[in-house]
Amino acid sequence: MVSRASFAGWYRHRYVWVAAILVAVSAGAAVVVRTAGSPAEPTDLQGQIMTRMRTFLEQADPAQHNHAGHNLEQVANGEETKPAVICGVHVYGYEPSEASKLADVQTVYGFHLCGVAEQKRTWDWAVKLAGPVIMDFSTDPPGVQVVEATEDVIFIDRLRQMFPPKYAEPAQREALSPSEMVDLRRRYDAAAGL
Repeated sequence: MVSRASFAGWYRHRYVWVAAILVAVSAGAAVVVRTAGSPAEPTDLQGQIMTRMRTFLEQADPAQHNHAGHNLEQVANGEETKPAVICGVHVYGYEPSEASKLADVQTVYGFHLCGVAEQKRTWDWAVKLAGPVIMDFSTDPPGVQVVEATEDVIFIDRLRQMFPPKYAEPAQREALSPSEMVDLRRRYDAAAGL
């Protein structure tokens, strides 16, 4: 049987527990509200590298990708504007490989696929810039080298000349991950007004 004294003690502690739970929920809600307004930065180095690659390639002129430049203009509100470039990226590796923060990364070996998002032009008909890429993060803005065949050297040999063997091997087989491709297409469609 429960005595009055033990019941009264439990009852008083119940209010203490309710107050503690309310404080914890309020603090958690404040943290969620504070972080919800700011875009999430990836905490892993690979994610930070991908974000920096994607951001630079999307803001750069297609000529800075070291592909043949396309002088694409579109009319918006009576003014000619350059269409958005929307990119997906994949990182094969970086040097120095023991880097633990983005500021320490000097060179990135990866792949990029970018679509020039002209208004109402579907992905299938978009101008695309794609291929293995080397980005020099030690300069500002980053330097970009795209692997392309030359008159004397075929593509695969040029890839092997430019990429270290440990990164050249995956570059021969891998492009974008399925999730990166889905995100690229979603962002492209939004930029093209589809």
